[in-house]
Amino acid sequence: MAKQPKIRFKGFTEEWKEKKISDLLLERIDMAPQNDAYPLMAFVANKGIVSKGDRYDRSALIKDAVNKPYKRTSYGDFIYSSNNLEAGSIGMNFYGNASISPVYSIFAPKGDNNPYYLGVRLAMPDVIHEMVRCRQGVVYGQWKIHEDEFLNISVKMPKPDEQKAISQVIIDLTTTISQREKELEKLKNIKRALLERMFPQDGQTTPSIRFKGFTDEWEEKNIGDAFKERDERSGDGELLSVTINSGIRRAIEMERTFATGDLNKYKVVKVGDIAYNTMRMWQGACGVSQYSGIVSPAYTIAMPQQNQDSVFYAYYFKTNLLLHEFRINSQGLTSDTWNLKYPTFERIRLFVPIEDEQRKIGSLFAKIDNLLSLRERQLTLFKHTKQALLEQMFVNE
Repeated sequence: MAKQPKIRFKGFTEEWKEKKISDLLLERIDMAPQNDAYPLMAFVANKGIVSKGDRYDRSALIKDAVNKPYKRTSYGDFIYSSNNLEAGSIGMNFYGNASISPVYSIFAPKGDNNPYYLGVRLAMPDVIHEMVRCRQGVVYGQWKIHEDEFLNISVKMPKPDEQKAISQVIIDLTTTISQREKELEKLKNIKRALLERMFPQDGQTTPSIRFKGFTDEWEEKNIGDAFKERDERSGDGELLSVTINSGIRRAIEMERTFATGDLNKYKVVKVGDIAYNTMRMWQGACGVSQYSGIVSPAYTIAMPQQNQDSVFYAYYFKTNLLLHEFRINSQGLTSDTWNLKYPTFERIRLFVPIEDEQRKIGSLFAKIDNLLSLRERQLTLFKHTKQALLEQMFVNE
């Protein structure tokens, strides 16, 4: 077994020592009714101590909620549930004083061991694997890992100052990831708001937000006035795929290089065409193609006519108003069979601006999507970096 991690901070050279968890934690057994100093909280998988809320509130099932004894926990305690280890019901209390269900096992850190480090290290897969091996019981809900079995598990540990250094790196990365997730969600919310305000709503002929200099009324027309169906067939060309969230993608990028059926029946797509899934158009399964290629005959291809910007329409087709129109115009008895054929699709009416305004709107949303893609790639990189450090800055073999 390795005695030191693959990556270490400069200045730390001592071998890590094998210790029992009983050297690191002491079981906390403190039962009492909830009160203002120890409010009743929930311990949620992968989140820790949180407000019970409606989802986790079971007080209506308790005959004497005021006097019922709960387990008390304090900041820095290590907590686990025997039943839900694999789902992430293990970790530290970073909330503070709280009362939680007696089904949880609670431990307080010993000595000067770093609570954050312990929270990360003791929730790693190798420790959980050892805990699961100790689990007793044949029925879910009765599984139990006795506290003395847990405390007998061994782990390799550095000294407290190295624990602190490692913890700070993980804390900084975790904080950065959380901030990036919030920024990403904020940008998604902005896009959702603009989708509803830069296109006309039900009963409107123009949107509530417009670019400066555009004041003309939008013209009402059929989709068929802006697009004609492309029904060319070919077995040659790059295989493309239509997604709900990412539009048209190269199949090779999505590891979907396989094709079924007679390739000669596949439909031709050219740059600027809009392709949509006839059975999922009401869910937004459409996009404008940046590529020339072929798609499954299950898709419908619409090619833009002169003075029509297909990027604008691709975003227009994602608005709630048009998704509703696609839904009510789809044919079929259940959502699994709803189908929007082109002859019906082309008759749907909508209000459209002149080409210059179309291009401005389409360009704005394309830039937002590019920024979203960049932020998502950055977030993925931070998560991969954190995972790599968790694997190489700890001795968990």
